[in-house]
Amino acid sequence: MRDYSLAYLTVPGVTPPEQVEIAAKAGFSHASFRLIHLGVAGEPDINPTDPAIIRATKKAMQETGIRCIDVELAKIHRDIDPDSFLPAFEAGAELGATQVICSAWTDVRNDRGYIVEQFSRICSLAEPFGLTINLEFPAFSRLATLDECVEILELAGCPNQGLLVDTLYMHFNKCPLFALERVPSEWINFLHVCDADDVAYTKDEMIRIARDARLYPGEGAIDFSVINYLFPDLPLSIELPNAERSASLGHEQHARNCLEAAKAVFEGGSQFVDQQNGLAG
Repeated sequence: MRDYSLAYLTVPGVTPPEQVEIAAKAGFSHASFRLIHLGVAGEPDINPTDPAIIRATKKAMQETGIRCIDVELAKIHRDIDPDSFLPAFEAGAELGATQVICSAWTDVRNDRGYIVEQFSRICSLAEPFGLTINLEFPAFSRLATLDECVEILELAGCPNQGLLVDTLYMHFNKCPLFALERVPSEWINFLHVCDADDVAYTKDEMIRIARDARLYPGEGAIDFSVINYLFPDLPLSIELPNAERSASLGHEQHARNCLEAAKAVFEGGSQFVDQQNGLAG
């Protein structure tokens, strides 16, 4: 049996305590919180690291048994001082998180040295809190591929660094999941999972799908069998925003469907996927 975490983007707009309640009702064991706001539309109008919010989140976690794997998002960006992440690191550690998601959003192609420097600095800031910084490669960000991320990690060489793999971005890059076999296993601490159709995506289409129209595992074209082969015990964070389904089903039922689909794929059986496709009663 795996651990499954409900990622913030699957139920966007909720506060951390609300996310805990949804995760518990939907059957998850963990929740992945957004403790660093990105200034995008729809984020709750709160300071997620406010002591009152953290106390309420801890209370909800204690009452439901929900735990925390990771928090997000430490962006590498020229207008963001990494010191600003410290409140989120402290709050994340207080909530029991051991992992932080990081991605690079710089605007030039010859800034590898700057990215390595900033990533290393973020790792240093997180180390006293017992946090590992996991570098992700959204297919429309500055580091858009597995190889680009691995290169940064090899150059940085931080003791608390990791690599976050999202099955969607591997799919967008036409990179087989078996490519992860050559990545040091100690770098991969958890995975983001969702599904997508097998079509040629433009950059704008990638952004739209990633933010608003991901599919339940088993609905699309991604072959997840490699994950069970390479990472049989790794926690899976379900990051699956789907605006249409959240609107029609509500956050709780959408989250429940995400988990049931993931369990059908990773733990055997296809009843859920068949039902979604209208093939079973």
